[in-house]
Amino acid sequence: MVLGTGGTIAGRSAAAADHIGYKAGEVLVAELLGDVPVPTGFAVQTEQVAQIDSKDMSDAVWRLLLDAVNRHLQRPEVHGLVITHGTDTLEETAYLLQRVLNPAKPVVLVGAMRPASAALPDGPQNLADGLRLAATAGACGVLTVCAGRVHGAWDVRKTHNYRLDAFDSGDAGPLAVLEEGRLTVWRPWPQTPATWQPGLLERLLQARAWPRVEWLTNHAGQSGAMVRALLLQQQTASEPRPVQGIVVAGTGNATLHTELQAALVAAQAAGITVWRSTRCVNGRAIAGADSPIPATPLPPAKARLELMLQLLASTI
Repeated sequence: MVLGTGGTIAGRSAAAADHIGYKAGEVLVAELLGDVPVPTGFAVQTEQVAQIDSKDMSDAVWRLLLDAVNRHLQRPEVHGLVITHGTDTLEETAYLLQRVLNPAKPVVLVGAMRPASAALPDGPQNLADGLRLAATAGACGVLTVCAGRVHGAWDVRKTHNYRLDAFDSGDAGPLAVLEEGRLTVWRPWPQTPATWQPGLLERLLQARAWPRVEWLTNHAGQSGAMVRALLLQQQTASEPRPVQGIVVAGTGNATLHTELQAALVAAQAAGITVWRSTRCVNGRAIAGADSPIPATPLPPAKARLELMLQLLASTI
């Protein structure tokens, strides 16, 4: 089953040489498949779930995607799923799907760094690799494949804004590699830990609104003004979604400017849950006793989602 959500892989530009001036989410997923080879013994069906630039990913689209993926996972004739997705927020969608659904079948997210209209698009090869992964016996969990490298939902991050091999798994390294259609697996397929909450999907689909969690970054001269502005916003009756959580991407090992930390402590006192992560591309925050704000090993984008899920689980 191939689900389309838009992204660069479905983008069009006026000129074949233009790789940045395109409009994402223009080509339907059925058209993207085109001449992409289907693994022997398999048939492919498509569904257009959304048609957006993934920078505009929202709770509403995630809700549609969670429902569609779960629905198709229940079909016994479906061996695996492929989701065409923009690269900008692909790591967030991958984490959400793995964390909530914990699929026993392979769910493979594929994107592209060049639009479908490019003279040499990278989307078709990534899509072919995605189909190959979805057809792999024994594969499970949420995966992504880009430029032949296979990453798991827990570790994958977009680390480059332009090159074709834009994703990385940090210190853990990729799960596998695809070369000329041959798969070499180096690490186990992703599985959600025992703390997985099986009823979380229903809560996400039924909730009127998902908890609002904001993400801020520490930097030189950080005054904490943005945190104080959020606290002030809480006091206005016109704000329909009050902030329930804040993730701060600290410097180094999740360190915080003195003024920012003071503002965040005030936010904690006001009932907002605050977590520290690190803005470093590699490595993860190691918790210590040097801060009143707890640290998470997750990178900021995934930490924001995890905090949102935990807040939802505690309030419904």
